Amino acid sequence: MSFQSLGLHDRILQATDDAGYSQPTPIQAKTIPAILSGRDLIGLAQTGTGKTAAFTLPLLSQLVSSNHDLTERAARVLIIAPTRELVQQINQSIRTYGKFTNLRTAIVMGGASEKHQIEKLQSNVDIVIATPGRLMALMKDGHCNFGKLTHLVLDEADRMLDMGFLPDIQAITESLPKRRQSLLFSATFPQQVERLAKTILKDPHTIEVGARSNPAETVDQYLYPVEPHLKTPLLIELLEDHQFFSVIAFVRTREDADLLTKDLRGAGIDTEAIHSDRSQNHRARALRDFKASKLRVLVATDIAARGLDIPNVTHVVNYDFPGQSDDYIHRIGRTGRAGAEGCAITFLTENDGERLKKLERHIGKTLAKRFLDGFNYKVPAPEEEKERRFVKRQPKRHSSDRFENSPRGKARKTAKKTTQKRTDWRKPKKRK
Repeated sequence: MSFQSLGLHDRILQATDDAGYSQPTPIQAKTIPAILSGRDLIGLAQTGTGKTAAFTLPLLSQLVSSNHDLTERAARVLIIAPTRELVQQINQSIRTYGKFTNLRTAIVMGGASEKHQIEKLQSNVDIVIATPGRLMALMKDGHCNFGKLTHLVLDEADRMLDMGFLPDIQAITESLPKRRQSLLFSATFPQQVERLAKTILKDPHTIEVGARSNPAETVDQYLYPVEPHLKTPLLIELLEDHQFFSVIAFVRTREDADLLTKDLRGAGIDTEAIHSDRSQNHRARALRDFKASKLRVLVATDIAARGLDIPNVTHVVNYDFPGQSDDYIHRIGRTGRAGAEGCAITFLTENDGERLKKLERHIGKTLAKRFLDGFNYKVPAPEEEKERRFVKRQPKRHSSDRFENSPRGKARKTAKKTTQKRTDWRKPKKRK
């Protein structure tokens, strides 16, 4: 099957050919004709399947084919996504596939100039791509005119609800014209997403590609049991293997991301962190450098990495065990994209047993355990670490979203002391 057989406009086909794409992915082959037919749609697919192009291509084709009077421009497409990175990725997709059209886009998201975004909205654009929070704020202030809107897209709907955006999404959709085509894309389909779909979609066509909530078959998955104080030394040892060429390491908190980045840099490994405390310019630069292979390791929290489309990631390392099973799916979905091979490594501590049981039930398989040859697993924890673990236990955490926003207080001070003693992990302490 080719893109030419899907009914796309000639200008869009010219752009796909110019970008070097000739054959659609399975989600694109099924979704594009359905969207072009005008029906509402639910698209369920894992990350890395070509989902973004699955809706941007037909939407662009519809706009070009509509012969709309460009002298009376107004926003006709609204695309809502959970993170700034995903908004930028969608915008780049539209620029790539809409390069032979005169369509205009506007980005609405936090971390960027609100004044500039308002000016852009008032310049009569065709497509608005937005995060829910900033969009809701601008709509309340009367800066958005969606009176002529014809298409709505909710991308990564499951994650938007996980992040607490349901009230904003409900308020936004209720203010839009009732006569429109609505599309909802999600990697998972829990009851909350299903209820949302019923309120905003009319007789939707459901398309599901691949096993829902399961990792790609091309990703090898392994557990590495390790004591908490040895996770960083173990990661550094693993990175001595040059097959670990492009690595994303996931941690629970922003503080952990900064600390691990500092430790890896201290070991001579080109590393950068992305999380919600970093500026948009900083995050964008880090992503550019990582894609250009100027960085070997990208340390990220779950929220910051959501929706990233980075080709050729060789390894994902779950430095901290994911808080939810779905987070595991989304994390390791950063590698093995579009059928490529990848490897996912999860560090397993003695406190992760219950989460591991839930995860293995969720994905329907038992993960194999591995140990790194030559690594000294018997280095004892520093006294400060022992006191933290056995005298003052940390409260149990349940959600990766809470992880990113949780303060670490004294525990972080302890961790800083610990990292200064990580340089001698290969040598066991001498007994007196």
